[in-house]
Amino acid sequence: MKKNLLIAAAMGGMLWSANTANAQETVTGVVVEETPVLVQEVDCKNYYTPGSWKNNWFIQLGAGIRSPFVENSATKSTDDRRITAIYNLGVGRWISPYLGFRFSGYYGAMHWNQGVTAKARVANLNVDFMWDMFNSIGGYNPGRVFSIVPYVGLGGSFVYDYKPALGNISDRDGKGTKSNQWLLPVSAGLQLRFRLSEYVDLFAEGRAQFYGDNFNNEAYGRPVDIDLSAVGGLTIHFTGSKFKSYNPCDYVDYLNNANAQINELRGALATTTAALAAAEAQLPCPEVSETVIESTTTAVLPTVRFKINSAYVSSEEMVNIYNMAEYMKANPDATIVVRGYADKNTGTSAYNMKLSERRAQAVADILTGDYGINPNRLVLEAAGSNTQIYDTNDWNRIVIFAIPE
Repeated sequence: MKKNLLIAAAMGGMLWSANTANAQETVTGVVVEETPVLVQEVDCKNYYTPGSWKNNWFIQLGAGIRSPFVENSATKSTDDRRITAIYNLGVGRWISPYLGFRFSGYYGAMHWNQGVTAKARVANLNVDFMWDMFNSIGGYNPGRVFSIVPYVGLGGSFVYDYKPALGNISDRDGKGTKSNQWLLPVSAGLQLRFRLSEYVDLFAEGRAQFYGDNFNNEAYGRPVDIDLSAVGGLTIHFTGSKFKSYNPCDYVDYLNNANAQINELRGALATTTAALAAAEAQLPCPEVSETVIESTTTAVLPTVRFKINSAYVSSEEMVNIYNMAEYMKANPDATIVVRGYADKNTGTSAYNMKLSERRAQAVADILTGDYGINPNRLVLEAAGSNTQIYDTNDWNRIVIFAIPE
């Protein structure tokens, strides 16, 4: 959609410039000073989207320990915290290089000291919202070895099998204590992520879950019960890290190219208008004998621009190849020269010669493969950086279509 708007703006500029030039003509063919089309400066940074909904999903497998911080009626000298095992399974997705979410489940027993060793079982499911700190601060890098990922979560816990049946929270009938309960904790944590390969990470994370004053079936003392856990394991990325990048400057370069073509058309229009006015001033013309002059000028057709050190044809430049294909279909006997160039300020002369050859080949492959043009009608040439068509050096990263002399 953005690309269509930019193309429409460029076409509108061309039409405006042509109408302006016509409106500025005088009887003697003088054209007043024109204002060139300007392109607004934008912030040249990359933006990322996940592309397909199938990209950037992961599964997490881990195990660790937990220790609850709840009311404790034992004497301080026997206030030992009981540490138990916990098991973790999670599924999630990164929706950008900076933000992601996951569904993370935990299961295990918990022990605490209630004068006697009390215990219960806990099953928990959280929805966590994750922030990749290093990608946000240091820029997106899919091969970064180490990252820190803070997260916050909302969840639900089912606590059951209290042993012994201690507590002061009555059951529904009011005849005893609850034997199980559903709780809604909030949590926060920090994950340390170590990249092992494109598809596998090693992680270690700590989480604190905050409950109301009933996690251990007791309601007195501190108003908040806390369940601390530490888990480590593996994260498996199904597609690796795949994000599509978008840089507004790519479109600005495209519009700058269109602006240059507009200015060239303005100059040609002004020259033609002046020549026409001069010819009309000499009417009636004397009769002259007809002379046929053979043209030796090579017709230069639209060009295809490339990024630095690249032979990849961007979507913005595909329209020029399409127009060239339509021209060749309309002129089945025409042969076209596909000539590649490179800018002289980047790379050696030998390297640039190879680069210009790859650029010409990339354009020819699209003409023959996508549009069915016979390869025998294409003459591929590599000019390297020995010849610079434009004074602005970075404009010479191009492929030019030409009609053979």
